[in-house]
Amino acid sequence: MASAAGAGRRPYEGRWDGLWLLGPLLLFLAALLGFPAVANLVYSLSEVRFTGLWSPRWVGLDNYRAVLADPAFWAAVGFSARFAVAVTAAQLLLGFALVLALDPLIARRRWLMAFLLLPMMVSPALLGVMYRLMLNDFVGVIPQYLQMVGFGDNLLGVDWAFTTVAVIEVLQWTPFAFLALLTAYQAIPGELVEAARIDGAGAWAVFRRITLPLMVPALAITGFIRFIDSFRVFDHIYVLTGGGPGTLTQSLSIYIYRTFFQQERIGPAVAASMLLLLASVVVLRLLMAQMLKGSRQ
Repeated sequence: MASAAGAGRRPYEGRWDGLWLLGPLLLFLAALLGFPAVANLVYSLSEVRFTGLWSPRWVGLDNYRAVLADPAFWAAVGFSARFAVAVTAAQLLLGFALVLALDPLIARRRWLMAFLLLPMMVSPALLGVMYRLMLNDFVGVIPQYLQMVGFGDNLLGVDWAFTTVAVIEVLQWTPFAFLALLTAYQAIPGELVEAARIDGAGAWAVFRRITLPLMVPALAITGFIRFIDSFRVFDHIYVLTGGGPGTLTQSLSIYIYRTFFQQERIGPAVAASMLLLLASVVVLRLLMAQMLKGSRQ
């Protein structure tokens, strides 16, 4: 009888059932994300001031040309790219190393995860304030101890500012990479590792031929998430250095903030943010294409 009922059903009869269920969510997302996206696109193509947000003057691609011709924009892009690559590589390496070293211990004492994830729970702005006090030349704890061993350089000066903000980013967000990679590592079938050891494979062979290949997708996804998040970094760098000394640590997000609020150049600031969004979409598309290509192989 079930087959007869199925045979009498018209083709594509339930095709729109899922759309009816998803309709409210799609409308909510369209209102939440669609309106800001359209507004940003309009503002990026217009000359607008805070006193006349509802009456923008159309200027076409002039804002994009102004941003692309601004040396400060390219300096901010260069800093953000170098910063994101450096901290993402460090977080992946440290996170993976911690996974390999601590997995047996965490399997026996899972409550240790709470302490390992504590740095990630602190607000980046609050973390910036904390390190600003700790790195202060007059009252900071860290400079005082470094002076005891003969290191008297200013860690927020020209020579060390980039390294300092990068190390703080790594200390805060390595737990995220650790958590994501630990989940993927624990999902590796134990039968594969056991079979390899029975066949005489050593620890290095198991890591190189089983563990690492199976961890590549997790490493790629975690790396992409951390790269995007580090590329648009704002909070702790702005609190620590304000983008200085000069513009040495000015990220793209700080450049957009200064252009928007301090210089009141809303059009170029929104144009720069649209370029950042476009770059993120392109990187995501390339990564997804590479992952799909790898899964088909």
